[in-house]
Amino acid sequence: MKPSPIRRPRRMASAAVAAALLAACGTSSTHAGSPGVTTVATTTSALATGTSSSVTATGVTITLLAYDAFVAPDALKDFTARTGIRVNVATGGDAGTLVNKAILTKGHPEGDVLWGLDNTLLSRAVDTAGLFVPYAPADLGTLEPSAVALVPGHQITPVDTGDVCINDDLAWFATHHLAPPSSLDDLVKPAYKGLLVTENPATSSTGLAFLLASVAHFGTQGYLSWWRQLAANGLLVVDSWDSAYNNEFSQGGSSGKRPLVVSYASSPPATIIYASDPKPTTPTIGNLYSTCFRQVEFAGILAGSTHVAAAQALIEFLIGAEFQAQLPLSNYVYPIRAGVGLPDLFTRFGQPAPHPFVVSPADIAAHRDDWIAAWTNAVVH
Repeated sequence: MKPSPIRRPRRMASAAVAAALLAACGTSSTHAGSPGVTTVATTTSALATGTSSSVTATGVTITLLAYDAFVAPDALKDFTARTGIRVNVATGGDAGTLVNKAILTKGHPEGDVLWGLDNTLLSRAVDTAGLFVPYAPADLGTLEPSAVALVPGHQITPVDTGDVCINDDLAWFATHHLAPPSSLDDLVKPAYKGLLVTENPATSSTGLAFLLASVAHFGTQGYLSWWRQLAANGLLVVDSWDSAYNNEFSQGGSSGKRPLVVSYASSPPATIIYASDPKPTTPTIGNLYSTCFRQVEFAGILAGSTHVAAAQALIEFLIGAEFQAQLPLSNYVYPIRAGVGLPDLFTRFGQPAPHPFVVSPADIAAHRDDWIAAWTNAVVH
């Protein structure tokens, strides 16, 4: 059994494409909210916990800007039912595209709340003065403290986490009587020659996360040497997660030959969820947890929104227990809120990495372009 495509992570445009996009966007924008409607009187944590609330704004429509892969959980309907605030979800491009557009339209945003900015792009956004309306949600103390600490002044709010990890084809390794690699170091051994496919960090956020994992593990003086060894050991590099997982991975649903792929810790449960009936009871792939990099996604209120109070209410709801509980099965990411349990399949087969690699947003901002350029020279050329 091979699963259908399981998740389409945000693809980053190359530098040239991004530059063309910026030129094409210009500076004009049309706010999607309805003019001349009432605003929310108050914002309370009752929205987050799912209890009754006095927060109402019948007739207000706010726009949630998100990347293409975002799937709006059904809980958003409950938010509207309780508050009268309608949420228009507008998707367009990857996270990098969203940030670029937000910067270009600063003060005159195309929406009210931006969803999906992650820690690899964090500094680009929060260092742009006046891009967001700072807001400290009432339930901020329920969120992962290390994620909250990434953002100065509560400019944006962490909403989920995800782990980029190597997935392995369990059947392939069993058939070949070979133990899967147990670390990044193992991947350069002859036994694993020609087995790994990864994404280009210049064109894929998944590939960038894996590059950052190597920097965190080997250091800035050692990561390029490891990548050169990996390239010499038959590494395959493709432009996108779709191409890596669905085309080249041996469990990706096509005729792929590679039993190791850079994907997500949430991929194993998806092989069951997307399988044809009767569904298997165990996944066809596993996680190499020693290779994982932790991604954190954020949502923020865009300055210039004419419905700031309604946007604040939405932020409260996005970090609430009801919405958070639906994130794993809708977007294959993990709740950021403490005490929100995972679905059974995630508990058994797709837990977050216990000790993921991390790189500070400040270091990513300062060195990301240099690391990608050096990687390109070492691996592609």
